[in-house]
Amino acid sequence: MEDNKEPQLNIELDQDVAEGIYSNLAIINHSVSEFIVDFVRILPGVPKAKVKSRIILTPQHAKRLAKALSDNVHKFEQAHGEIKDYEQPPIPLNFGGTTGEA
Repeated sequence: MEDNKEPQLNIELDQDVAEGIYSNLAIINHSVSEFIVDFVRILPGVPKAKVKSRIILTPQHAKRLAKALSDNVHKFEQAHGEIKDYEQPPIPLNFGGTTGEA
């Protein structure tokens, strides 16, 4: 008898990762082979903000992520109502320093 079940992936979530990182700005860039998403936390009255996390994705994974986010926003709005998108003034971005600079 043949087992046609797909293999399951065991995903571990470490405690420090489970706590998450708050971000209120995402900056997305891409090249021909990858999408780079930088998650930033901006604080009121503080003129400097640091990238808190960077995720690098293949174009295929970026497209799957965009679809999954869209599906989940739709489900959220079905359950809780429309998410208001408040207009924010554009934030001038300056990526000063070098990669890894403290």
